[in-house]
Amino acid sequence: MSEPSITRRIDPQVHQGLNALHELTGPRGLVGFTIPRQRELYEEMNRAALAALPPNDRVEFEDLTVPGPAGAPDVAVRVYRPTGTRGTGPLPGILYIHGGGMITGSIATDHRQVLPLVEAIGAVVVSVEYRLAPEHPHPAPVEDCYAALLWMSGEASALGIDPGRLALYGGSAGGGLAAGVALLARDRGTPPLAFQMLPYPMLDDRNTTPSSHEITGIGIWDRAANLQGWQSLLGERAGTDEVDAYAAPARAEDLSGLPPTFLDVGELDLFRDENITFANRLMQAGVPVELHVYPGGIHAGELLAPDAELSARIVGYRTDALARALNTPPGTRR
Repeated sequence: MSEPSITRRIDPQVHQGLNALHELTGPRGLVGFTIPRQRELYEEMNRAALAALPPNDRVEFEDLTVPGPAGAPDVAVRVYRPTGTRGTGPLPGILYIHGGGMITGSIATDHRQVLPLVEAIGAVVVSVEYRLAPEHPHPAPVEDCYAALLWMSGEASALGIDPGRLALYGGSAGGGLAAGVALLARDRGTPPLAFQMLPYPMLDDRNTTPSSHEITGIGIWDRAANLQGWQSLLGERAGTDEVDAYAAPARAEDLSGLPPTFLDVGELDLFRDENITFANRLMQAGVPVELHVYPGGIHAGELLAPDAELSARIVGYRTDALARALNTPPGTRR
C-alpha cells in the first residue's frame, strides 16, 4: 500500500476523484484486473463520462483508415475540425495519441478530451488508433502513430492543415509515443514538427528513479501498473540494454533537433523524476521547454477530478501553451 504521507499530500479536490475511481475498481485501480478486463473498465468509465457531457455541435469529426507501416495493417484515425471551417483556410494540425499504459485506450476513450481541444485551439486534430500491447509489442504502437503523422502531413492540403503548424499531443503512454514519434520524425527527416505537448509522459522502462519507487499502492498508475505496461510493450527486453529510444525516449542519447516542448507532471506522479530529467536534457540540447510540476498533483488527476481548481490550472496552461506555439490568435479560436 502507499505511504500515508503520500496520500495526505494529494490535492483534496483531486483526492475526491481518486476515491470515486476506487469505488469502481477497488484500491488497486485497474491494475487489479486482467488486461482484457482493464480495457473493458477503461472503456466503460470513459463512455459514462462522455455521456454526461452536453451535446457539442461546434466540432465535427469522421472516422477513416489510413496506410499503416510497411507490411502492417491500415491504421484507424478520427479526424476532428471546428464546425464550418472546411475550405476557410489552413488550420494548425495536431496528431493526438491517447494514453492507457500501452495496453488500454482507444479513439473512443479519449473522444471527450479531444472535443474541447479542437474547440480551444481551432485546429484539425487527428486521433490515432494504434495497436496495443501485449498483442502488438514495440515497435508496432509507435510505428502506427508515425504512419498516421506521415499521412496527416502528406494530406495536409486536403485536410486543411498548415504543414508549418504541425504538432504532437500525447499524455501518459501517449506522451511516450509522441516523444518517440518526434524522434522518428527527426531521424527520418520528415515531417517537420512545430511543437510537442507531453502531459506526464511515459518515457523510461528502467523504473529506477526515486519517484518510481515512491509512488506505490496509490491506485492510479503506480509502480505495479508501470511495470505491467512496460513488460507488455517490451517483454523480456524491459529494463535491459536492448531497448531503443523510440520505445523509451528517456534512453535517447541525443535530444537536439526536437521541436519546442511543453511537459507537465504532478508532484505525486510516478513519472515525476523521469519527466523532469527529460525536460532538463531537452533544454541542455537547445530545445525550448516549458515545464510545470504541480504540488499535490497525481497521474491523470485532471481527468479524475475535472472540476478541481488544480485541474483548471493544468488545462489552462496546456491550452495557452499550445495556442501560442501554433500561432492561433485569440480572435480566431473557436
